[in-house]
Amino acid sequence: MYKIKVMNKISQEGLDIFSDQFEVGANVENPDAILLRSAYIKGQELPESVLAISRAGIGVNNIDVDKCTSLGIPVFNTPGANANAVKEMVVAALYLSSRNIVEAVNWVSSIANRGDEIEKMVEDGKSHFVGPEISGKTLGVIGLGAIGVLVANAAAYLGMTVYGYDPYISIENAWGLSQSVINVQDLSEIFRKSDYITVHVPLNDDTANMINSETIALMKDSVRILNFARGELVNSEDVVEALENGKVACYVTDFPNKTVTGKKGVIAVPHLGASTPESEVNCAEMAVREVKAYLERGAISNSVNFNSCDPPFNHSGRVALFNKNIPGMLSQITTIASSKGYNIENLTSTSKKGSAIAYTIIDLDRHPEDDFVDSINELEGVVRIRVIC
Repeated sequence: MYKIKVMNKISQEGLDIFSDQFEVGANVENPDAILLRSAYIKGQELPESVLAISRAGIGVNNIDVDKCTSLGIPVFNTPGANANAVKEMVVAALYLSSRNIVEAVNWVSSIANRGDEIEKMVEDGKSHFVGPEISGKTLGVIGLGAIGVLVANAAAYLGMTVYGYDPYISIENAWGLSQSVINVQDLSEIFRKSDYITVHVPLNDDTANMINSETIALMKDSVRILNFARGELVNSEDVVEALENGKVACYVTDFPNKTVTGKKGVIAVPHLGASTPESEVNCAEMAVREVKAYLERGAISNSVNFNSCDPPFNHSGRVALFNKNIPGMLSQITTIASSKGYNIENLTSTSKKGSAIAYTIIDLDRHPEDDFVDSINELEGVVRIRVIC
């Protein structure tokens, strides 16, 4: 029986995918896998029993991915599961940033006690909240992953001219992108040409503070910036300064902080991008299936630290191991198998570019005995090994 520790509220519809061969709960000890959403486990000591971690969502900044890699623990996320939910929020944000809807609604609420004067006050006051239509305007989409593609396509359908930037766009996402979206190769072109800019990239050393005083200076006057990806992609101090001097007309963020909250021109949303029942179910189901496939047959998909790997499973004798990505590892493994009379029916080994750790699956013609496993485990460079049958 496999043990699954659940560290956040995970949709029961997702958890129900686990069979009765799984013990699932918040108080499970010595878990084989951890399921979480926003729980912060970076810096925490993981139980030695942990074989996998799955994040029901996209961002994995709450997990020490590098440490997990060194320990042979794949970290999964759920790309695309919440894409439609975030897309709908971004489309809503386009309108909110343009038509002064939030400010106008708040103003109407402030005159609720004016009785019969309200109707006249509304007619006299509505001119203070005039804002432009988005149709015919230009949107720059930075990052054309699952969410960025949906946003770009929706904006094009709404009559916007859409520029998209993503030097790493996948073939699948490229096929899904509307032909009306203009692909640009230079990020500065997005900044120079866009009336609205929305960011949809992961947070890393290259993308942190990508919206800052220097890039804002390249933008059109009265640009509107939307951030439903990660708060740290935008330098909060720089965007507030740009709002104060009129360079930026509006900043909509799903990541309120002490710098932007309450500032004029800021619409701060309490991290609602993926907060839909449908999204929570989708994320939970994907996260559970990833963990289940990995534990039951060693399959990896949607891992942030290891390549996808899912060779056909023959149930005879599968050995899955993580090993240092160095010359000679595979030849040593095959030599041991041969010396002990095993026929290797399939061998798959893969690693992310530049990674020090590779993932290897060996399918043998029969169940491996302990001496074979011990011999492999004793090889210098083997990080972790398990038998799956």
